[in-house]
Amino acid sequence: MTYFDNALLEVLLLGLLSGVAGFVVLLRKRAFFTVALSHATFPGGVIAALLGFSVLAGSAIFALLLIAIMTGLSRVSQQGKQVASGLVLTFGFALGALIQSMNPASPIPVDALLIGSLLSVSTADVLALAVVLVVSLGILLMISRRLVYSSFDPEGYRSSGFKPWLVDAAALTIIAAAVVVAMPAVGAILGVAIIVGPAITARMLVRNVMLIAPVAALFGITAGLAGLYASKAFDIAAGGAVGLAVAVIFAAVALGRQLAIRLKAGKGGDGSH
Repeated sequence: MTYFDNALLEVLLLGLLSGVAGFVVLLRKRAFFTVALSHATFPGGVIAALLGFSVLAGSAIFALLLIAIMTGLSRVSQQGKQVASGLVLTFGFALGALIQSMNPASPIPVDALLIGSLLSVSTADVLALAVVLVVSLGILLMISRRLVYSSFDPEGYRSSGFKPWLVDAAALTIIAAAVVVAMPAVGAILGVAIIVGPAITARMLVRNVMLIAPVAALFGITAGLAGLYASKAFDIAAGGAVGLAVAVIFAAVALGRQLAIRLKAGKGGDGSH
């Protein structure tokens, strides 16, 4: 397959994964966690590149380490998940920048790790993304009802005899895996855009939470294809183009929703006189 074929498959699979992972992020209110994790896995990629290992493997190992650290910090008295996420975000990103500055001759440029290199993804990257998508979808199908139940009524979920940490662990696994496999295409910084953006956009349009995932996947695929072909047509950075496409779709939906609300309100006011 050509480099463009790999990039095309990557954005299609990444769009589908954004529906699965984004749905989980919204239900568990883990947007800031996702931002922190996407930035903080940066040093894992840097270290792996310097040692000649797989960047994906390095990022995955670092993601597991950071989840353990965040879990421990969140249990500290008078500290919460947001504080833990913020601390880990700062620590991880600073550590990655420090290691990178100490090794300027790194085989992988820092911008490739931060914003990705969609047109340089390998067949192995695409396969890794496909495996994560299938596994994540399988996990979501198995826990979807419990995920919704525990997200909207955590006290009732505990009272029913279920263990909240099992669902939370599954949710964190899906989010972390999505962050890691998105890095080759859109990097540590832009990864959160393609994971969270389509789901937030979908949430504005649907009332049934179970429809968020498929609608988000549609938006994710659309943004990915738009960014990829814009990159090819105008010779611009593909990762940045995908991130911008996500933002444009969100802005268009938000504006359209506000206009629809105002028109509906206007018609209601006219009918009352």
